[in-house]
Amino acid sequence: MPDQSDAAPYDALLLLSFGGPEGPDDVVPFLENVTRGRGIPKERLKEVGQHYFLFGGVSPINELNRALLDTLRKDFAEHGLDGPDGVPIYWGNRNWAPYLTDTLREMVADGRRRIAVLTTSAYASYSGCRQYRENLADALATLDAEGLELPRVDKLRHYFNHPGFVRPMVDGVLKSLAELDEGVRAGAHLAFTTHSIPTAAADTSGPADGHGDGGAYVAQHLDIARLIADTVREQTGTEHPWQLVYQSRSGAPHIPWLEPDICDHLEELHGAGAPAVVMVPIGFVSDHMEVLYDLDTEATAKAAELGLPVARSATVGSDPRFAVAVRDLLLERAAAERGRAVERCALGALAASHDVCPVGCCPARAPRPAAAGADSPYV
Repeated sequence: MPDQSDAAPYDALLLLSFGGPEGPDDVVPFLENVTRGRGIPKERLKEVGQHYFLFGGVSPINELNRALLDTLRKDFAEHGLDGPDGVPIYWGNRNWAPYLTDTLREMVADGRRRIAVLTTSAYASYSGCRQYRENLADALATLDAEGLELPRVDKLRHYFNHPGFVRPMVDGVLKSLAELDEGVRAGAHLAFTTHSIPTAAADTSGPADGHGDGGAYVAQHLDIARLIADTVREQTGTEHPWQLVYQSRSGAPHIPWLEPDICDHLEELHGAGAPAVVMVPIGFVSDHMEVLYDLDTEATAKAAELGLPVARSATVGSDPRFAVAVRDLLLERAAAERGRAVERCALGALAASHDVCPVGCCPARAPRPAAAGADSPYV
Protein backbone atom coordinates (compact mmCIF):
# COMPACT_ATOMS: atom_id res chain seq x y z
CA MET A 1 0.00 0.00 0.00
CA PRO A 2 1.34 3.50 -0.78
CA ASP A 3 2.43 6.07 1.81
CA GLN A 4 -0.52 6.60 4.15
CA SER A 5 -0.36 10.41 4.32
CA ASP A 6 1.50 11.80 1.30
CA ALA A 7 -0.99 12.90 -1.34
CA ALA A 8 1.43 15.19 -3.19
CA PRO A 9 1.17 16.43 -5.90
CA TYR A 10 -2.61 16.51 -5.29
CA ASP A 11 -4.09 19.34 -3.26
CA ALA A 12 -7.78 18.38 -3.55
CA LEU A 13 -10.15 15.50 -4.27
CA LEU A 14 -13.30 16.02 -6.35
CA LEU A 15 -16.21 13.62 -5.94
CA LEU A 16 -17.92 13.71 -9.34
CA SER A 17 -21.40 12.22 -9.57
CA PHE A 18 -24.55 12.14 -11.69
CA GLY A 19 -26.84 14.30 -9.58
CA GLY A 20 -30.57 14.07 -9.06
CA PRO A 21 -33.69 16.12 -8.27
CA GLU A 22 -34.46 17.08 -4.68
CA GLY A 23 -38.12 17.98 -5.07
CA PRO A 24 -41.05 17.68 -7.52
CA ASP A 25 -40.23 20.99 -9.23
CA ASP A 26 -36.71 19.75 -9.96
CA VAL A 27 -37.69 16.59 -11.85
CA VAL A 28 -38.34 17.91 -15.36
CA PRO A 29 -35.45 20.44 -15.33
CA PHE A 30 -33.16 17.65 -14.13
CA LEU A 31 -34.31 15.33 -16.93
CA GLU A 32 -33.84 18.18 -19.41
CA ASN A 33 -30.22 18.36 -18.26
CA VAL A 34 -29.78 14.60 -18.62
CA THR A 35 -31.29 14.48 -22.13
CA ARG A 36 -30.05 17.82 -23.47
CA GLY A 37 -29.49 17.70 -27.23
CA ARG A 38 -31.80 14.73 -27.84
CA GLY A 39 -34.93 16.75 -28.61
CA ILE A 40 -37.19 14.92 -26.15
CA PRO A 41 -40.50 16.78 -25.57
CA LYS A 42 -41.29 18.05 -22.09
CA GLU A 43 -44.45 15.92 -21.93
CA ARG A 44 -42.37 12.81 -22.51
CA LEU A 45 -39.98 13.88 -19.75
CA LYS A 46 -42.95 14.20 -17.37
CA GLU A 47 -43.84 10.59 -18.18
CA VAL A 48 -40.28 9.45 -17.55
CA GLY A 49 -40.25 11.44 -14.33
CA GLN A 50 -43.04 9.35 -12.81
CA HIS A 51 -40.37 7.17 -11.21
CA TYR A 52 -39.19 10.22 -9.29
CA PHE A 53 -42.67 11.49 -8.50
CA LEU A 54 -43.41 8.16 -6.78
CA PHE A 55 -40.74 9.15 -4.27
CA GLY A 56 -41.83 12.76 -3.82
CA GLY A 57 -39.67 13.99 -6.71
CA VAL A 58 -36.54 13.27 -4.70
CA SER A 59 -33.69 11.10 -5.90
CA PRO A 60 -31.70 9.65 -3.00
CA ILE A 61 -28.38 10.11 -4.82
CA ASN A 62 -27.56 13.58 -3.48
CA GLU A 63 -28.20 12.62 0.13
CA LEU A 64 -26.18 9.44 -0.38
CA ASN A 65 -23.31 11.50 -1.78
CA ARG A 66 -23.47 13.76 1.27
CA ALA A 67 -23.19 10.68 3.48
CA LEU A 68 -20.24 9.45 1.43
CA LEU A 69 -18.57 12.86 1.71
CA ASP A 70 -18.95 12.74 5.50
CA THR A 71 -17.39 9.28 5.63
CA LEU A 72 -14.53 10.27 3.31
CA ARG A 73 -13.76 13.42 5.29
CA LYS A 74 -13.78 11.49 8.55
CA ASP A 75 -11.40 8.89 7.11
CA PHE A 76 -9.08 11.54 5.66
CA ALA A 77 -9.04 13.37 9.00
CA GLU A 78 -8.18 10.18 10.89
CA HIS A 79 -5.24 9.60 8.57
CA GLY A 80 -3.74 13.08 8.52
CA LEU A 81 -5.07 14.18 5.16
CA ASP A 82 -7.18 17.11 6.35
CA GLY A 83 -4.60 19.51 7.79
CA PRO A 84 -3.35 22.83 6.30
CA ASP A 85 -1.42 20.87 3.69
CA GLY A 86 -4.02 18.12 3.41
CA VAL A 87 -6.55 17.20 0.77
CA PRO A 88 -9.97 18.89 1.04
CA ILE A 89 -12.83 17.04 -0.62
CA TYR A 90 -15.25 18.82 -2.95
CA TRP A 91 -18.39 17.58 -4.69
CA GLY A 92 -19.77 18.34 -8.14
CA ASN A 93 -22.48 16.78 -10.34
CA ARG A 94 -23.05 16.39 -14.05
CA ASN A 95 -26.79 17.07 -14.07
CA TRP A 96 -27.84 18.90 -10.90
CA ALA A 97 -26.56 21.16 -8.16
CA PRO A 98 -23.85 21.34 -7.06
CA TYR A 99 -22.86 21.54 -10.73
CA LEU A 100 -19.39 20.46 -11.80
CA THR A 101 -18.45 23.79 -13.38
CA ASP A 102 -19.44 25.72 -10.26
CA THR A 103 -17.45 23.37 -8.07
CA LEU A 104 -14.34 23.62 -10.24
CA ARG A 105 -14.66 27.42 -10.19
CA GLU A 106 -14.80 27.27 -6.38
CA MET A 107 -11.74 25.02 -6.30
CA VAL A 108 -9.76 27.43 -8.45
CA ALA A 109 -10.79 30.33 -6.20
CA ASP A 110 -9.56 28.27 -3.24
CA GLY A 111 -6.17 27.90 -4.92
CA ARG A 112 -6.46 24.24 -5.90
CA ARG A 113 -4.13 23.45 -8.79
CA ARG A 114 -3.81 19.65 -8.92
CA ILE A 115 -7.10 17.81 -8.51
CA ALA A 116 -7.77 14.07 -8.27
CA VAL A 117 -11.25 13.08 -9.44
CA LEU A 118 -13.29 10.14 -8.17
CA THR A 119 -16.43 9.35 -10.16
CA THR A 120 -19.33 7.42 -8.65
CA SER A 121 -19.03 4.82 -11.41
CA ALA A 122 -16.76 1.82 -10.88
CA TYR A 123 -16.63 0.30 -14.36
CA ALA A 124 -15.41 1.18 -17.85
CA SER A 125 -17.98 2.48 -20.33
CA TYR A 126 -18.74 5.64 -22.26
CA SER A 127 -21.45 6.79 -19.83
CA GLY A 128 -19.51 5.62 -16.79
CA CYS A 129 -16.14 7.10 -17.68
CA ARG A 130 -15.55 9.03 -20.89
CA GLN A 131 -18.74 11.09 -20.57
CA TYR A 132 -17.53 12.29 -17.17
CA ARG A 133 -14.20 13.16 -18.81
CA GLU A 134 -16.10 15.11 -21.47
CA ASN A 135 -17.95 16.98 -18.72
CA LEU A 136 -14.62 17.84 -17.13
CA ALA A 137 -13.35 19.17 -20.46
CA ASP A 138 -16.50 21.27 -20.91
CA ALA A 139 -16.12 22.73 -17.40
CA LEU A 140 -12.44 23.52 -17.96
CA ALA A 141 -13.29 25.19 -21.27
CA THR A 142 -15.79 27.41 -19.46
CA LEU A 143 -13.22 28.37 -16.83
CA ASP A 144 -10.67 29.05 -19.56
CA ALA A 145 -13.13 31.36 -21.34
CA GLU A 146 -13.57 33.22 -18.05
CA GLY A 147 -9.82 33.81 -17.90
CA LEU A 148 -9.25 31.60 -14.86
CA GLU A 149 -6.06 29.68 -14.27
CA LEU A 150 -6.88 26.06 -15.10
CA PRO A 151 -6.07 23.31 -12.62
CA ARG A 152 -4.81 19.93 -13.76
CA VAL A 153 -7.40 17.20 -13.21
CA ASP A 154 -6.59 13.48 -13.04
CA LYS A 155 -9.33 10.86 -12.88
CA LEU A 156 -8.62 8.03 -10.44
CA ARG A 157 -8.72 4.52 -11.90
CA HIS A 158 -11.73 2.22 -12.08
CA TYR A 159 -12.23 0.58 -8.70
CA PHE A 160 -14.60 -2.27 -9.55
CA ASN A 161 -12.11 -4.84 -8.22
CA HIS A 162 -10.71 -2.91 -5.26
CA PRO A 163 -11.20 -4.82 -1.98
CA GLY A 164 -12.93 -1.81 -0.39
CA PHE A 165 -15.60 -1.96 -3.09
CA VAL A 166 -15.96 -5.74 -3.34
CA ARG A 167 -15.97 -6.84 0.30
CA PRO A 168 -18.96 -4.73 1.39
CA MET A 169 -20.93 -6.30 -1.48
CA VAL A 170 -19.97 -9.79 -0.32
CA ASP A 171 -21.26 -8.95 3.15
CA GLY A 172 -24.46 -7.62 1.60
CA VAL A 173 -25.09 -10.93 -0.16
CA LEU A 174 -24.40 -12.94 2.99
CA LYS A 175 -26.83 -10.76 4.95
CA SER A 176 -29.55 -11.10 2.29
CA LEU A 177 -29.14 -14.87 2.17
CA ALA A 178 -29.45 -15.02 5.95
CA GLU A 179 -32.73 -13.08 5.73
CA LEU A 180 -34.32 -15.67 3.43
CA ASP A 181 -36.35 -18.49 4.95
CA GLU A 182 -34.14 -21.44 5.77
CA GLY A 183 -36.18 -23.68 3.48
CA VAL A 184 -35.24 -21.70 0.36
CA ARG A 185 -31.86 -20.27 1.36
CA ALA A 186 -29.57 -23.03 0.14
CA GLY A 187 -31.10 -23.08 -3.35
CA ALA A 188 -31.27 -19.32 -3.80
CA HIS A 189 -29.94 -17.94 -7.08
CA LEU A 190 -27.79 -14.80 -7.21
CA ALA A 191 -28.84 -12.28 -9.88
CA PHE A 192 -26.00 -9.77 -10.26
CA THR A 193 -27.48 -6.62 -11.76
CA THR A 194 -26.02 -3.62 -13.53
CA HIS A 195 -27.21 -0.88 -15.85
CA SER A 196 -27.99 -2.08 -19.35
CA ILE A 197 -26.26 -0.13 -22.10
CA PRO A 198 -26.38 -0.45 -25.90
CA THR A 199 -24.41 -3.49 -27.02
CA ALA A 200 -22.40 -1.23 -29.35
CA ALA A 201 -21.32 0.85 -26.35
CA ALA A 202 -20.44 -2.27 -24.37
CA ASP A 203 -18.41 -3.71 -27.24
CA THR A 204 -16.25 -0.56 -27.42
CA SER A 205 -15.81 -0.11 -23.66
CA GLY A 206 -12.30 -0.04 -22.29
CA PRO A 207 -9.03 0.24 -24.25
CA ALA A 208 -9.29 -0.30 -27.99
CA ASP A 209 -7.26 -3.51 -27.99
CA GLY A 210 -9.96 -5.18 -25.87
CA HIS A 211 -13.01 -4.09 -27.86
CA GLY A 212 -15.61 -6.63 -28.94
CA ASP A 213 -18.12 -9.03 -27.30
CA GLY A 214 -19.10 -6.79 -24.41
CA GLY A 215 -15.71 -5.14 -24.03
CA ALA A 216 -14.38 -4.20 -20.63
CA TYR A 217 -17.86 -3.36 -19.30
CA VAL A 218 -19.16 -6.93 -19.41
CA ALA A 219 -15.79 -8.52 -18.59
CA GLN A 220 -15.36 -6.43 -15.45
CA HIS A 221 -18.88 -7.15 -14.19
CA LEU A 222 -18.54 -10.87 -14.88
CA ASP A 223 -15.25 -11.02 -13.01
CA ILE A 224 -16.68 -9.35 -9.91
CA ALA A 225 -19.88 -11.41 -10.01
CA ARG A 226 -17.81 -14.59 -10.18
CA LEU A 227 -15.55 -13.37 -7.37
CA ILE A 228 -18.49 -12.56 -5.09
CA ALA A 229 -20.21 -15.88 -5.82
CA ASP A 230 -16.99 -17.79 -5.13
CA THR A 231 -16.39 -15.90 -1.88
CA VAL A 232 -19.96 -16.57 -0.73
CA ARG A 233 -19.44 -20.27 -1.44
CA GLU A 234 -16.19 -20.26 0.56
CA GLN A 235 -17.84 -18.56 3.53
CA THR A 236 -21.11 -20.51 3.57
CA GLY A 237 -20.15 -23.87 2.12
CA THR A 238 -23.03 -23.53 -0.35
CA GLU A 239 -22.68 -22.94 -4.07
CA HIS A 240 -25.40 -20.63 -5.37
CA PRO A 241 -26.14 -20.50 -9.11
CA TRP A 242 -25.59 -17.01 -10.48
CA GLN A 243 -25.96 -14.88 -13.60
CA LEU A 244 -25.15 -11.33 -14.68
CA VAL A 245 -28.37 -9.55 -15.68
CA TYR A 246 -29.34 -5.99 -16.55
CA GLN A 247 -31.79 -3.28 -15.61
CA SER A 248 -32.83 0.30 -16.36
CA ARG A 249 -32.89 0.10 -20.16
CA SER A 250 -33.96 3.46 -21.58
CA GLY A 251 -33.15 3.40 -25.30
CA ALA A 252 -35.15 3.06 -28.49
CA PRO A 253 -36.63 -0.44 -28.96
CA HIS A 254 -34.82 -1.06 -32.26
CA ILE A 255 -31.34 -0.55 -30.73
CA PRO A 256 -29.86 -3.71 -29.16
CA TRP A 257 -29.09 -3.36 -25.44
CA LEU A 258 -27.48 -5.80 -23.04
CA GLU A 259 -29.85 -8.53 -21.84
CA PRO A 260 -31.50 -10.32 -20.04
CA ASP A 261 -33.53 -7.79 -18.09
CA ILE A 262 -33.89 -8.55 -14.38
CA CYS A 263 -37.67 -8.99 -14.58
CA ASP A 264 -37.38 -11.41 -17.51
CA HIS A 265 -34.71 -13.28 -15.57
CA LEU A 266 -36.99 -13.61 -12.54
CA GLU A 267 -39.68 -15.10 -14.74
CA GLU A 268 -37.19 -17.56 -16.23
CA LEU A 269 -35.91 -18.61 -12.80
CA HIS A 270 -39.42 -19.09 -11.49
CA GLY A 271 -40.28 -21.23 -14.50
CA ALA A 272 -37.17 -23.34 -13.87
CA GLY A 273 -38.16 -23.92 -10.25
CA ALA A 274 -35.70 -21.67 -8.45
CA PRO A 275 -36.78 -21.42 -4.78
CA ALA A 276 -35.53 -17.85 -4.18
CA VAL A 277 -33.38 -15.06 -5.64
CA VAL A 278 -31.00 -12.49 -4.19
CA MET A 279 -30.64 -9.44 -6.44
CA VAL A 280 -27.11 -8.05 -6.15
CA PRO A 281 -26.68 -4.54 -7.67
CA ILE A 282 -22.93 -4.73 -8.33
CA GLY A 283 -23.13 -2.03 -11.00
CA PHE A 284 -24.16 0.74 -8.59
CA VAL A 285 -22.20 2.51 -5.89
CA SER A 286 -25.29 3.52 -3.90
CA ASP A 287 -29.05 3.03 -3.66
CA HIS A 288 -30.02 5.75 -6.11
CA MET A 289 -33.29 5.94 -8.05
CA GLU A 290 -32.60 3.09 -10.46
CA VAL A 291 -31.99 0.76 -7.54
CA LEU A 292 -35.02 2.00 -5.61
CA TYR A 293 -37.38 1.81 -8.55
CA ASP A 294 -36.09 -0.87 -10.92
CA LEU A 295 -35.18 -3.35 -8.18
CA ASP A 296 -36.97 -2.45 -4.96
CA THR A 297 -40.20 -1.51 -6.71
CA GLU A 298 -40.55 -3.04 -10.18
CA ALA A 299 -38.52 -6.25 -9.85
CA THR A 300 -39.76 -6.89 -6.31
CA ALA A 301 -43.34 -6.52 -7.55
CA LYS A 302 -42.62 -8.98 -10.36
CA ALA A 303 -41.24 -11.49 -7.84
CA ALA A 304 -44.34 -11.09 -5.66
CA GLU A 305 -46.55 -11.65 -8.69
CA LEU A 306 -44.66 -14.87 -9.40
CA GLY A 307 -44.67 -15.97 -5.77
CA LEU A 308 -40.88 -16.05 -5.86
CA PRO A 309 -39.09 -15.14 -2.60
CA VAL A 310 -36.61 -12.36 -3.33
CA ALA A 311 -34.14 -10.21 -1.42
CA ARG A 312 -31.99 -7.30 -2.53
CA SER A 313 -28.49 -6.94 -1.16
CA ALA A 314 -26.99 -3.60 -0.20
CA THR A 315 -24.84 -1.38 -2.35
CA VAL A 316 -21.52 -0.09 -1.01
CA GLY A 317 -22.78 3.43 -0.27
CA SER A 318 -20.83 5.12 2.53
CA ASP A 319 -19.34 1.94 3.97
CA PRO A 320 -16.10 2.94 5.77
CA ARG A 321 -14.22 0.29 3.77
CA PHE A 322 -15.09 2.17 0.60
CA ALA A 323 -13.66 5.34 2.12
CA VAL A 324 -10.44 3.40 2.77
CA ALA A 325 -10.48 2.35 -0.89
CA VAL A 326 -10.85 5.96 -2.04
CA ARG A 327 -7.96 7.05 0.15
CA ASP A 328 -5.89 4.16 -1.19
CA LEU A 329 -6.72 5.09 -4.80
CA LEU A 330 -5.68 8.68 -4.17
CA LEU A 331 -2.42 7.78 -2.45
CA GLU A 332 -1.41 5.15 -4.99
CA ARG A 333 -1.97 7.59 -7.84
CA ALA A 334 -0.07 10.29 -5.97
CA ALA A 335 2.85 7.94 -5.45
CA ALA A 336 2.81 6.97 -9.13
CA GLU A 337 2.81 10.64 -10.14
CA ARG A 338 5.88 11.12 -7.96
CA GLY A 339 7.61 8.33 -9.88
CA ARG A 340 7.36 5.63 -7.25
CA ALA A 341 6.64 1.97 -8.00
CA VAL A 342 3.20 1.14 -6.58
CA GLU A 343 1.56 -2.18 -5.78
CA ARG A 344 -2.11 -1.71 -6.65
CA CYS A 345 -4.89 -3.46 -4.74
CA ALA A 346 -7.12 -5.60 -6.98
CA LEU A 347 -9.15 -8.77 -6.46
CA GLY A 348 -10.31 -11.29 -9.04
CA ALA A 349 -8.80 -12.38 -12.33
CA LEU A 350 -8.42 -8.91 -13.86
CA ALA A 351 -5.56 -6.58 -13.10
CA ALA A 352 -5.97 -3.12 -11.63
CA SER A 353 -7.16 -0.66 -14.27
CA HIS A 354 -5.01 1.92 -16.00
CA ASP A 355 -4.44 5.35 -14.45
CA VAL A 356 -4.78 7.25 -17.73
CA CYS A 357 -7.46 6.33 -20.27
CA PRO A 358 -5.71 5.62 -23.59
CA VAL A 359 -6.73 7.00 -26.95
CA GLY A 360 -9.73 5.04 -28.28
CA CYS A 361 -10.94 4.03 -24.82
CA CYS A 362 -14.78 4.01 -24.53
CA PRO A 363 -15.23 6.22 -27.62
CA ALA A 364 -18.19 8.52 -28.13
CA ARG A 365 -20.40 8.27 -31.22
CA ALA A 366 -19.39 11.84 -32.08
CA PRO A 367 -15.86 12.76 -30.98
CA ARG A 368 -15.70 15.41 -28.25
CA PRO A 369 -12.82 16.72 -26.12
CA ALA A 370 -12.31 14.73 -22.92
CA ALA A 371 -10.05 15.71 -20.04
CA ALA A 372 -7.95 13.45 -17.81
CA GLY A 373 -6.92 11.03 -20.54
CA ALA A 374 -4.17 10.46 -23.08
CA ASP A 375 -6.16 12.50 -25.60
CA SER A 376 -6.90 15.37 -23.22
CA PRO A 377 -6.53 18.92 -24.56
CA TYR A 378 -5.67 19.97 -21.00
CA VAL A 379 -2.36 18.91 -19.47
